[in-house]
Amino acid sequence: MGGSLTIVGAGRVGRALGRRLRELGWKIGAVVTRSEASARKAVRFIGGGEPRGSVARQVLRCSVILIATPDAVVGEVAKDLARIGAEELRGKIVLHTSGALDASVLDNVRAFGAATGSMHPLQSFSGVGVPPLEGKVFAIEGDATAVKMARQLARSLGGAPVRIDGSQKLLYHAAATMAAAHVLVVEEAATRLLMSIGMNRREAVRALLPLTRQVLQNFERLGPRAAWTGPLSRGDFEVVEGHLVTLRRYDPRYAEAYAVLNALAASVLSPDALEEQENLRAIAESKKTKAKATGGRG
Repeated sequence: MGGSLTIVGAGRVGRALGRRLRELGWKIGAVVTRSEASARKAVRFIGGGEPRGSVARQVLRCSVILIATPDAVVGEVAKDLARIGAEELRGKIVLHTSGALDASVLDNVRAFGAATGSMHPLQSFSGVGVPPLEGKVFAIEGDATAVKMARQLARSLGGAPVRIDGSQKLLYHAAATMAAAHVLVVEEAATRLLMSIGMNRREAVRALLPLTRQVLQNFERLGPRAAWTGPLSRGDFEVVEGHLVTLRRYDPRYAEAYAVLNALAASVLSPDALEEQENLRAIAESKKTKAKATGGRG
């Protein structure tokens, strides 16, 4: 497939998608960033396009306009396009790549006859090269014409397009954030715990990553409950309480996070969630008593 594509916001996602689509035969038109210098850099990475430091009429020359800016800017770009484009927007397809926003953020261009939608690749982008997109889910939604184009783009990139309801974008994005960003937070927190007992960072990472990988492999292969591990999965509440005591001494924020994760684990993994949650509440009450007795030291 091929066509003409304008890219507004050539950061990690815009550059990567632009480069891959250019390799697949798409003609890249205007590449818009906050400055011409960064736009020229993006064009070099993509291998084609006309660098622009602002949204101007040149962006309307292409049949598809891809907005890959930060979420807070998507609506402003849509306003700029409506201001400069008006009737020229009729028949254009305008897509954005935000995971949290739906197509309604583009209503300003939709009012002038553009088909609007969103196409979010469920993939992390480091900014170094183009990550493998084969088999990755692309969440798509919006007008029928825009969804059709988003589906074609995703498939051409090797991805698996999945249509979702626009009203559920935030829930979809929250799930992705928990599975990626929050997993990283937990992994780094665990790494720092091991470093606090004398391991260097390399040793701590080497100790933890194989464990995490194995659990995720079991999750994929065996399912969530069979992959569940740790003292809570065994009903060893004395160890859970011991963890809370020592984590509170280390950093109360770690103890709070640990307690919340345990409660969530009981809810989504335990075959007897109510009983486990009651046991966790009893531990929490016990901790309050101990904290008072020791002046808050745990």
